[in-house]
Amino acid sequence: MDYKSIIQNIKAKNFEKIYFLHGEEAYYIDAITDAIIENALEEHERDFNQTILYGKDSDALSIMSDAKGYPMMAERRLVILKEAQDFKNIEDLAPYFENPSEQTIFVVNYKYKKYDSRKKSIKDAAKNGLVYKSDKIPDYKLPDWISTYVKSQGYGISSKACMLLAEFLGGDLSKITNELDKLEILVEKGTTINEVHIEENIGISKDYNIFELVNAIGIRDVLKANTIVDYFDHNPKAAPMVMVVSNIFTLHLQMMKVHFAENKSKDAIAKAFKMHPFVAGKMINAAKIYNPKKIAANIAILHEYDLKSKGVNNPSATGGQLMKELIYKLMH
Repeated sequence: MDYKSIIQNIKAKNFEKIYFLHGEEAYYIDAITDAIIENALEEHERDFNQTILYGKDSDALSIMSDAKGYPMMAERRLVILKEAQDFKNIEDLAPYFENPSEQTIFVVNYKYKKYDSRKKSIKDAAKNGLVYKSDKIPDYKLPDWISTYVKSQGYGISSKACMLLAEFLGGDLSKITNELDKLEILVEKGTTINEVHIEENIGISKDYNIFELVNAIGIRDVLKANTIVDYFDHNPKAAPMVMVVSNIFTLHLQMMKVHFAENKSKDAIAKAFKMHPFVAGKMINAAKIYNPKKIAANIAILHEYDLKSKGVNNPSATGGQLMKELIYKLMH
């Protein structure tokens, strides 16, 4: 069952006896748990019928004892084991998963990694409840995920604003939604969020950011690239050296893939290398500017400056100085 269906069932009061939520992406695990808390019990029922436990402070016998308890003046009990990845004896809960209470909703939050699907406990949980694996959103799908989320909240969003958020905030969905939720307080419903809204309210410069730097390198716009790097030099928190090197390396890796692709159409490149079509178009154009020999040389340069940024063969140069040297060597 997918995330949306799970949430719909919870809101319709169609509960499972067990929710075993695990995986690398914490956002969905937290969202499902919050929906269960909001819908499983009335507010006045929670004092006696809702128990929240934490993995590092719990033992199997106490957890199962809570889960087997009877509700008081309510239809059901709710027991949540948070931070279950810190609980070392999940397999000791297998007897409960095999024979769960009819009056209890038992939720296991196992975050930041997958639980071994071969283990008995998770197999029993799947037989008598619901097991949901929360996977990370691949980087190339992040802009589309952001767009879908924003639209679900009653707003629009431009492609560039999606790209800026994806580049600046990375794949942490909780961080992305927190920033967008704050933005929605300030922006009227129905508005199409653009890069100006992002700059004014989230603090990501629409002109001076890693996304724009990579674009400038991709089209060999030396003046623009140097202007952005100068901004980074005066605003070190805007783009740490490690992020700059990582994103420029990704650009070169993608350009090299384009060079050796059999079908160089935008749609074929997007599908083959799991890129957003917008990005695929930019990579195709960039590959026309940088031949494989120059790309290989630039990758070696990036490796050199990555080491220098970490203090190797670099007695005194600052991050800003290193960036300026790096950009010069990459584009000449």
